[in-house]
Amino acid sequence: MDAYTQILTEARDGVQLITYNRPDRLNAWTRQMGRELTSAIEAANNDRSIGAIVVTGAGRGFCAGADMAAEFQAGLDSREAGAQPAERTRTDADENRGGSDWVALVRRSKPMVAAVNGVAIGMGLSMILPFDRIVSGRSARFSARFIKVGVVPELASTMFLPQRVGFGAASDLMLSARIIDAEEASRLGLVDELVDDEALVDTALARARSYAENAPPHLLWVKELLTVNMGETDIAATQQREIAALEAAYRTPEHREAVAAFLEKRPANFQGLGPS
Repeated sequence: MDAYTQILTEARDGVQLITYNRPDRLNAWTRQMGRELTSAIEAANNDRSIGAIVVTGAGRGFCAGADMAAEFQAGLDSREAGAQPAERTRTDADENRGGSDWVALVRRSKPMVAAVNGVAIGMGLSMILPFDRIVSGRSARFSARFIKVGVVPELASTMFLPQRVGFGAASDLMLSARIIDAEEASRLGLVDELVDDEALVDTALARARSYAENAPPHLLWVKELLTVNMGETDIAATQQREIAALEAAYRTPEHREAVAAFLEKRPANFQGLGPS
């Protein structure tokens, strides 16, 4: 995608900063925004100068959920006209984003950090639950508000939210659709880090850089292991996956560089070691 109209992108010292850019609508999500977001993430993943990604929102809101006028009304009109629903192997929220599987994209991506300013409602929340870290400003507000608009949660949020906050808290948040402030979100474990609003983006960028300084293939292996093992009940299967990844890691130039750096008492430099 050559030009973006609903997001902004900026490279900052090896981190790609992606900003939702519909501030007049509190960055409410549209299909166009979803396609642009997918394109920007894929571009960052293919850019060797980028090691991690931060997503934030312009203005007073992070993302106020799907744009009711632009998206929900269009869906109602389509269904009332007799259109048949597509096979539900992917959610409508996935169909958005250029037809991609959003959760799979996030989990196979370079490390992703959310910098939540203002409201993160409905899809604005579920989209970031699979991220590697959620940093929140103190003015942020959160709600799994699906039931209030006559729909149900999506993007595997009925799995990711209980993993972040526990079954009881996830049930409460989804069944009540209540809005919680950043302090409560921090206590529940919904957000990983709570900072003053003015420090939000810089904090998220610093956290992302702490990931980006590590070996790129190993970052992806760790993310893959976390993705497949977090719901695994078979300890042997968990260890088998780890052993397979470990054997692959031993054979990488990044591992050799890390050992050499340790012996030489210097920081490791992983730049330019992998395949071009």
